[in-house]
Amino acid sequence: MIKVSIIEDHHDFRKGLSYLINASQGFDCINTFVSAEDGIEGLSGQEDVVLLDINLPNLSGIEAIPLIKDKFPDIKIVMLTIFDDDNNVMKAILAGADGYLLKKTAPPQILTSIQNCTEGGSPMTPSIAKKVLSLFKKHIPVQDEDFSLTQREQEILQLLVEGLDNLTIAEKLFISIQTVRNHIRHIYHKLQVHSKSQAVVKAIRKGLV
Repeated sequence: MIKVSIIEDHHDFRKGLSYLINASQGFDCINTFVSAEDGIEGLSGQEDVVLLDINLPNLSGIEAIPLIKDKFPDIKIVMLTIFDDDNNVMKAILAGADGYLLKKTAPPQILTSIQNCTEGGSPMTPSIAKKVLSLFKKHIPVQDEDFSLTQREQEILQLLVEGLDNLTIAEKLFISIQTVRNHIRHIYHKLQVHSKSQAVVKAIRKGLV
């Protein structure tokens, strides 16, 4: 059972999203919150995924990302928002968001994205994925630095940049999914990051891929 919490101030959208999740086999919406502050205070830590809006009262969703990650580093955060502008996309990914979906995303795709995130993917609306790669390649200067990644870690990092999830990486490299997870944990430690999106950003910024 994939446990989900929602931080969204729009009443109808929040209720509809909660209903969608609870009505779908294998999913459980365990909490909903109307503000980032309420969410940070009320998250149980049992969540696998938090769906987080950007335009919230007082503290924004982007500002909430590092606060949630500091408190619950294993929780995956997927932005679910109307904003597709460069500024919000860049800030959310750099802050550590694990995925970025637009609210117009079809309900079945939202569910698929939640599941994909728990399996190690970084779900994004296709237009956002293209924007992210374009933004990072265009605006983030390459900075060479030695992080002492092994050849296998470099291979896995390249596949993460290409958007592959843990299971696909395992199948492609003929190794177990647990071995992939172990390598990714080492990559996070060496790059000093806390999410796949942050690892991808740093890989591009530092010229590792």
